[in-house]
Amino acid sequence: MSEFDDLMRQKAVALKYNPEKNGAPIIVASGMGYMAERITETALEAGVPVYEDDSLATMLTQLKLGSEIPRELYQAIVEIYVYFLGFVPGEGEQAEAQEQGGEQENQEGAGQAEESK
Repeated sequence: MSEFDDLMRQKAVALKYNPEKNGAPIIVASGMGYMAERITETALEAGVPVYEDDSLATMLTQLKLGSEIPRELYQAIVEIYVYFLGFVPGEGEQAEAQEQGGEQENQEGAGQAEESK
């Protein structure tokens, strides 16, 4: 599978929720391929958290820009918002780096244990 094929499978949707104006979150950006990549990059540069769920993205990309999320998807969207309640910009990067460091130490430790056998 080529890099181009991988890019074309990407999907991204940006949501906005203003309870004073809308009854549900609305779709403010949606795209596939290069557009999905740009939506994600723009969000990350702006400090907006990104949540990955391919099946949900597939459903949401089929809706029109400016449309509200259908009731059938409320639960999935609520779970995403709850997930982001604990989001702290930059913290995920630090945690990821710590996890990778820990994995590396564990791998090195496992290698040493194998050598001693």
